[in-house]
Amino acid sequence: SSNMEDDVSLKFRQQLLLIDENLVAEDVAALKFLCIGLLSFRKLENVKSALDIFQLLMAEEYLNEEDTFLLAELLYRIKCHSLLKKLGYTKEKVQECLHEKGRVSPYRQMLYELSENITNEMLKDIVFLLQNYLPKRRITLSALELLVLLEKQGLLTENNIQMLEEVCMNVSPDLLETVNCYKMSKVSLPQQENTLPVKESSLSHTGDIKVFTQPCSESWFVIIINSGTKQKHKSKKLSVTTEFSLCFFPSGCKLFFLFFLQKMTSYKMDGPHRGFCLVINNVEFDRSLQERKGSCKDAEELKRVFTWLGLHVRTYKNLTSQEIKDVMRTWQHLQGHKDGDCFICCILSHGESGAIYGKDEELVSIRMIMSHFTATQCPQLAEKPKLFFIQACQGREIQRPVYVEADARIPDLSSVQQNISPSESIPEEADFLLGMATIDGYASFRHIQQGAWYIQALCSKLQLLVPRGEDILSILTEVNEDVGRRVDRLGTKKQMPQPAYTLRRKFIFPIPRDPPPS
Repeated sequence: SSNMEDDVSLKFRQQLLLIDENLVAEDVAALKFLCIGLLSFRKLENVKSALDIFQLLMAEEYLNEEDTFLLAELLYRIKCHSLLKKLGYTKEKVQECLHEKGRVSPYRQMLYELSENITNEMLKDIVFLLQNYLPKRRITLSALELLVLLEKQGLLTENNIQMLEEVCMNVSPDLLETVNCYKMSKVSLPQQENTLPVKESSLSHTGDIKVFTQPCSESWFVIIINSGTKQKHKSKKLSVTTEFSLCFFPSGCKLFFLFFLQKMTSYKMDGPHRGFCLVINNVEFDRSLQERKGSCKDAEELKRVFTWLGLHVRTYKNLTSQEIKDVMRTWQHLQGHKDGDCFICCILSHGESGAIYGKDEELVSIRMIMSHFTATQCPQLAEKPKLFFIQACQGREIQRPVYVEADARIPDLSSVQQNISPSESIPEEADFLLGMATIDGYASFRHIQQGAWYIQALCSKLQLLVPRGEDILSILTEVNEDVGRRVDRLGTKKQMPQPAYTLRRKFIFPIPRDPPPS
């Protein structure tokens, strides 16, 4: 019996040694960070390797040959999924057991997730903002080390994340999503047997989620999701809601609750139909503007891709400035929007700063086009995402080689127009995204046979990344990288797209059943 136990113990330690050999310094730092709260700062200070951490966990009886789940959880959280099999686990098995056996607190998870999203540039900004709280000697800190330093000084605790929120707001408001999910997950309920009335908690709502507490024999999270059609807007004092969905979560299921909240930070995309997509393709012009060769390929590709994504696509060709305005008014009043999840409009034309040309070579303001679809002007699209993609120059035409054309008028030096940035073109109201082919003041390029760099990159990345579950801003970042790498055949012309947005949530297309069209 003693020999068998020795054999088991030896095999277990061999497994730990194999895991240690497959972990790099960054992994050890992550494990060390996730163990704070389970192990004291003092004990963790001397950790040099994963084996040191394993030894401490065994000494505290968190880890032994009969129970290796904590180590499996830690490996899962640092995304070392291939090492789980050495403990007899799979990624799916760990996920199943987390809500019952997970030991890493939601607070620690939140900080770790935050550190994973902090880029080097963001870290420099954070260090600058917090320099009065950091050691005077110049040291290079990782995001995890910075968080530990704040914790040691008592500036960051499980119940006080105010400084963290302020820093995130200043450096990158996108980081706040992770912090807000954590704040919501902290809503807990007293364990007592009574039937007190339901009371709205102090952390009562985020977007359309309301969290209520209902004391009972077992604690529950009660989430009321507003799906009413009338919502509060800037211009209205009151909000009227007509439909509610109730979801109950046992208080032990904090991890599942956190997952639920993260899902609820995406726009609803499960209506009767996905929505409408307009494609306005101006190829030929009445006077001095050149024909936009290759643009029909772009229009066809947009139609194929957005049809694949479930939208009803309507294409218009060679519209005058007045016809563009008329089309916008027609679609503004379409009752069919109320059953759609979103609205998309793609415009391919020549352009100037903050405007696009009609066939008659009169300019139409991009802001004016988008303003037709605000909540006031188009109530059926209230609180639904509205995406506009513009393939047009935002500045003057430049010298170009034969096979690459710029979507701009030949410079008229007698009338210098004031530049308008994309953020000035977009309505101040929420739920808009404006994807521009180029930054303000610059030309965008179109191959006369293959189509525009921006549109071709957009269609390509949508087909590649939508099936992976990526949100639209992540996809547009990839589009930026793609277009930014492209040059014309002489290697002299470059382009950089620019998105502007007031989206309140992640916009994620549901994954189509059919394979991508190309």
